[in-house]
Amino acid sequence: MKVLVTGAAGFIGFHLCLRLLNDGIDVYGVDSLNEYYDVRIKQARLNQLTQHKNFEFEQLDLVESESVNRLFSQGFDTVVHLAAQAGVRHSIKHPRDYIDANVTGFMNVLEGCRHCDVGHLIYASSSSVYGASTQLPFSENGNTDHPISLYAATKKANELMAHSYSHLYQLPTTGLRFFTVYGPWGRPDMALYIFARAITEGQPIKLFNSGNMRRSFTYVDDVVEPIIRLLNTQPTADSAWSSDDPKTATSNVPYQILNIGGGEVVQLGRFVELIEQNLGKQAIKELLPMQPGDIPATSVDIAALETTTQFTPQVSIEDGIQRFCEWFSSYHS
Repeated sequence: MKVLVTGAAGFIGFHLCLRLLNDGIDVYGVDSLNEYYDVRIKQARLNQLTQHKNFEFEQLDLVESESVNRLFSQGFDTVVHLAAQAGVRHSIKHPRDYIDANVTGFMNVLEGCRHCDVGHLIYASSSSVYGASTQLPFSENGNTDHPISLYAATKKANELMAHSYSHLYQLPTTGLRFFTVYGPWGRPDMALYIFARAITEGQPIKLFNSGNMRRSFTYVDDVVEPIIRLLNTQPTADSAWSSDDPKTATSNVPYQILNIGGGEVVQLGRFVELIEQNLGKQAIKELLPMQPGDIPATSVDIAALETTTQFTPQVSIEDGIQRFCEWFSSYHS
């Protein structure tokens, strides 16, 4: 098997590539290495990956259609598309970045898969697509028609675009709605990293909604394992699907949407306490109101994921934050 991983130098992409390589699978990784966050951590991730003889890497911007066409001409059995412009708050000030990377870039990947007969496209969606919905826990068949950030809107657009290609060209596609992924080598713009750095440096941390946010946190290994299991589990047309009562997570074509989450809902205040305990230092807290584009709470229904992959998340929030803090202290030493 030869797998293409886009966003290979990213947080989840790095961990997925490392697991694939350790399993003896040939991996071709691409990444634009943009400067949305510190490129040095991306380079450090790549340095680990390039030590494996079955890993090839190319710096490539998926917005460039000719480059993407050349990339896909090499032939891949499966594509795991993780490259995207991330960040809810960044999308408020820089909307065009999201249309370029998340819509145009995804379009080029779909075209590459179509013309080069890729067997399965697995791509990153987001829990952000649930938007204004308050029906917890979030289910794949729940309403996602009211995104509250452009980032969420582009991820919803990806799901719709994937369905059209599954319908028109019978391309098997699996969209994964990630719920607040964290762990070692995490993104510096994510809350865990920001909090750990601020606490270490004696700087205040900002707790929006006065710290009353609740999240389904997902340790990165509990994201990678189901992706591994999905590599050889292509979606098929759902024989029970009916246009009279259309489910949004499956279809009468080879298409599926799955939530990937830890299942464990943690209040932000408890999250901070665990970081404090592991770093041995108290946080200076600045309580603030909600930010535009934020969701006050997430809770995830992973029944479909468990049925499809026979996998249940394994890492508790206590163990996960301990592992992150150990890595953080080592990396910044």
